[in-house]
This record gives sequence, structure tokens and C-alpha cells, in this order.
Amino acid sequence: MYIFKAGVVGAGFMGAEIAQVVSFSGLPVVVKDVDQTMLDNAEAHIREIFQGRVDKGKMSQAELLDKMDLIEFTLDYADFEDVDIVIEAVPEVMRIKQAVFKELDAVCHEGAIFASNTSALSIEEMGSVTSRPGKVVGMHFFSPAHVMKLVEVVRSPSSSEDSVQTVVQFAQDLRKIPVVVKECPGFLVNRLLAPYLGEAMQTLQEGAAPAEAIDEAMVEFGMPMGPFTLLDFMGLDVSLHAGVYMASQYGERFASPQILQMLVDAGRLGEKSGAGFYGYEDQTDEPVKEMIAQIQASGIPVGEFSVERLVFPMINEAARIAEEEIASIPDIDMAMIAGTGMSYDGERMGPLGIADEFGLDVVLAGLQRMEAEPWGGLRFRPANLLVAKVEAGELGKASGRGFHEYAEEMLDFLS
Repeated sequence: MYIFKAGVVGAGFMGAEIAQVVSFSGLPVVVKDVDQTMLDNAEAHIREIFQGRVDKGKMSQAELLDKMDLIEFTLDYADFEDVDIVIEAVPEVMRIKQAVFKELDAVCHEGAIFASNTSALSIEEMGSVTSRPGKVVGMHFFSPAHVMKLVEVVRSPSSSEDSVQTVVQFAQDLRKIPVVVKECPGFLVNRLLAPYLGEAMQTLQEGAAPAEAIDEAMVEFGMPMGPFTLLDFMGLDVSLHAGVYMASQYGERFASPQILQMLVDAGRLGEKSGAGFYGYEDQTDEPVKEMIAQIQASGIPVGEFSVERLVFPMINEAARIAEEEIASIPDIDMAMIAGTGMSYDGERMGPLGIADEFGLDVVLAGLQRMEAEPWGGLRFRPANLLVAKVEAGELGKASGRGFHEYAEEMLDFLS
């Protein structure tokens, strides 16, 4: 199926940027919201993005006007009668998303695909309220959508192969990098980031290292920004909400550290509120230091800070995702490269490629040691696939085979 016209429901920041991406590709798009002010703000934001291209000499003023003419703003679902795909970008509340899909189901033609920009919620559950569950697919853009290349195309148990492949082609037409992911809580990138960010917060509240030192070390390692800079950017309330959901699905290894709840309770929600792990403008991080002291006074075990403490749990979760066949090993690494800008030793590389560089035996031994520490525990329990590969002698790049294969190194190893 070819997409001739798209729709976007929800004119917030993400909805506006998705609409901009669609119009930039040359396709007409209709944007709906229940609030005219939201639509006006979305139009202004889209125009601002295009104007930025004009200012940089990447687009003419005439081209800007042509792209804006491709976008229709509406308060009425009736304008969705002829769209071939609708991307919902409404708040992350299941009942709201289901209400949107019910409305769309009554209006859109029977071939139209419904795509959700959700970062974690069940696509299967959304599709269950429609007459077309096979045509409901996840299409998770990353923020800012007009810059980030990755799109997670999420296949639910009911999603048809044709619908999935249509969305993959559509994402490519939008000049994005689609990665197909089997539905699971958190999908791919957020599921991988959760143990990394959680361990950073745990390390901080133990007093093992200050936020600035942890951020600096992780940037030096190869992350485009440190974990606390990223958390403040995403919003700590958003992170807490996601953490509660992930812990309910996966258990203890995804439990949010106490410091996150304390910050949210104090109204320190990150950059948007002027204070989070860091202080912005006239705010400081002194209240955060006081919270850390309060947590330490409760007698929690104090651990150590190392890059491996944050990276190895991410690698471990990537191994679980591969084991569960949520995504292929190349796609797992590609998603983290395209979705987060992850690199190692100056080269763009995902977590499983990094594991091969470290040596899978080194990663396994590190996880086992941390699991046995007083501050460690089950969240460091090694994935079965990681254990199996080490037992099979697939130790990574040095042995010629780990999560990936390395022909030249394999010959050297065998010679």
C-alpha cells in the first residue's frame, strides 16, 4: 500500500514535528486537535523549523510556503476521510489513545493504517477497540522528530505484515531509519536506557559520585550527553511515570531509585521547571545534595562508580531483547546509534558491539561481581544469552565471534 496523504492527531510538540517531517517529504498532512490554540502554536512551530532551513540557505522562501501549503489544521475528524495513515501523538494515557482510534475507525477508509507514537504503551490494546487491529502499528519517533533519524516500527501480535512493511516504507520515505520491534513494554530504546539511567541515579543517591562527574565520564565514554543531563531534558515526571510502568512489567531490575520520586515530589521536573538534578538560571542543585544526604542517612549500602556499572546493565538488557527476539542484533545496535547517538572509542557503536569490544567474558564477570555486592543484587543477574555465548567460547571481537561476527579476527583466533 502506498501512502498518498497522512494525518496527525495531537498538535503538541511531537505532533507538530511529525507533521513537519511529513510535509517536508512532500506529502500532504492534516493535523487535528481539540484546541485551536494548540493548532495555532503547532503551525507557528512548524513554520519556525522551516524558517530555520531558509536562514541556513537549505530552503527558499517559496519552498517554505509550498511545504506549509501541504499542511491542513482542523478541529474535525471529518477531514480524515481520505488519509491513508494516521499517527496519533496524544498524551500517554491508554483511554485517550483508544478514544482517538475509535473516532478514527468510524471516519477513515477501511484501508487506512493507524499508527501510535507511544513510547511504551501496548499497541495490541489500542488496536483492540477498532475494527482493524491488523492495521494498527506503533510508529515511535524520537524527539526532536525533525532531527532524530530513528523510528521504532512496533509490531503487535495482531499487526499484519503488510501494515508493518507499509509503515517501514513510509518511514523511509520520510528520510528516517526504521527499526522493526516486536511489542514489549518500553519497546527497544527506552527499555535499554532504563537500566542505564536507573543505575546512574542509584550511584548518585549512594554518594558514589556527583552528577557532574558521572555525566562527564559517560560523555567521555561515548554517550552524546550524560545521564542526568538526559533525564533533565526528558522530564523527571515523565521518567518516573515510565519507571513505574516498566517496574510493573519487568520487576525489581526496573525499579526507580528513591531520588527520582523525591525530586518529582519537590517539583524539580528538569529543564522545563527550571530545576531537576541540576539547577537552571537562578536555581541550584543544593536541594538535591540534601536529598542524597537524607537517603544515605537511612543506611543504604554505598557502592562504587564506574562506567561499567552503567553500561553493563544496558548490554545485559540488550542481550535479553535479542534472546526474546524483540529485535535483531544488528537492529538493536542500529537503534541505539540512530536513537541516542551512542558511540565507543570514537566510533558509532551500539551496546552489543561495545560488548564485543570489551569481551563478553569481561562483561559477564563484571555483572556477576556486581550482583554479589551489597549494593548490587538481581538487577545485575546476567542474561541467559550472554552466559551461553561465553560458555560457547563466543567472547567477542578477540575470538572472531560474539554478538556479531568478525572474519579477520576469527582467522587470527583459529591460527
